[in-house]
Formats: sequence, structure tokens, C-alpha cells
Amino acid sequence: MRKHKLALDNIYHIYNRGVEKRPIFMDERDYSRFIRNLIIFNDSRRITNIEHKDIEQLAKNRKLLVDILAFCLMPNHYHFLLRQVTDNGITEFMRKIGTGYVNYFNLKYKRVGTLFQGKFKSALIDNESQFIYIPHYIHLNPIDLTFPDWREKGLKKPKNAIEFLNSYKWSSYPDYIGKSKFPLVLNKNPITKFFRTAEEYQNDIASFIKDFDLSDISDLILE
Repeated sequence: MRKHKLALDNIYHIYNRGVEKRPIFMDERDYSRFIRNLIIFNDSRRITNIEHKDIEQLAKNRKLLVDILAFCLMPNHYHFLLRQVTDNGITEFMRKIGTGYVNYFNLKYKRVGTLFQGKFKSALIDNESQFIYIPHYIHLNPIDLTFPDWREKGLKKPKNAIEFLNSYKWSSYPDYIGKSKFPLVLNKNPITKFFRTAEEYQNDIASFIKDFDLSDISDLILE
């Protein structure tokens, strides 16, 4: 049982990883498939295979289960920032995402059994400070791929880390700095209310890296 009920209009940090920390994305096609699923399965309606082919039209007609405010896909785990917009929306969305992707992955790689490490983890965002900084935490995850000890030792060249974030494909970060990559996935409005421009968001995340401190969101870290 969860410590808290996933309630309507609340915002949650959602996390899960591969069983035994195994990779869940093996190539670019896997990442692309998962992101496509974020669009297709964010719908309370039953979707036909024909509708899957016209994803832009499908997106226009959806009855959303959740608002996806931010996300990051990493080789062996993922992070979402979700707002529940229908009753039981997050649970249903995550069920559909899990079932759909595992079926695809197991068929492609000729394997059987579970892929994810149990049920997804969730943490309620319950104040403004948490809401501002949890997207930064989510968007900074890719830095671990090139600077694995940066959280403990800091970054000697933070500019290089920012450049890497700018080029990382599988995150909503580019959408928040003016490069619209996933408009059918995201609802940016709640976060952009706090950052008037893309440059302002980029500057704020650069400051967050420089003065890295997770104390305000330590209870939201689910890894």
C-alpha cells in the first residue's frame, strides 16, 4: 500500500527503474517507443491500432489521465513529474505505460518476465519550493552519465555539464529552454509560470548546479 493516496489535481514525482538495476532502454528506438507511449497511453479512452498511426490526431482527441510536467529517461530508470487530472489517473497511466512497454521490450529482445523493479514510487509535491526545484533535479539526471560523482564532488566545468544537458535527447529539459521537442507529451504551463523565458529557466538550472543543494527536496528523492 502507498503511504498516500494519489489524489486529483495533486502533483507527484514518479520514479521506477529496471529490475536489478538492469537497462530498460537498449537503443534509440526503445527511447522513442517509450516517449510515443507517453502520448498514446495518456488517454482514458480505449485506443485502436489505427489511431496509433495518426498520433497528432490522437493527441487532439485524448481525454487525459495526467498532465506530464517534466520527464527524464535514463538507461536503467525514468523520472516523471505528473499532475493527476482524472480519478485514479496516475495509477492507470502507469499501468498502461508499464504493460505496453514491457510487452514491446520482451518481444523485441526475446525475453520473459518483469522488467521494472516492482511498483512505481511516488512522492507528493506539497509546497512551492519543492515544485520549483524538483524539475531541476529531474532534468539534471543525465549529468550522471558523464560526471558520475558530480553530486558529491561538484563540477569543475559546469559549462560542459550544461552543454551535455542541451544535447541530451530523452528529457523534457530542451522544451524548457526553447527547443520544442515533445509538445504532444508535455504541459509546460504550470512550470513556466515561474520562469518567464527559456533563458530564465536555463539560468536558474545553472545556478542550481553551482550551488547544488537537495535539502529542500530530500524527501522527494526516490532512488
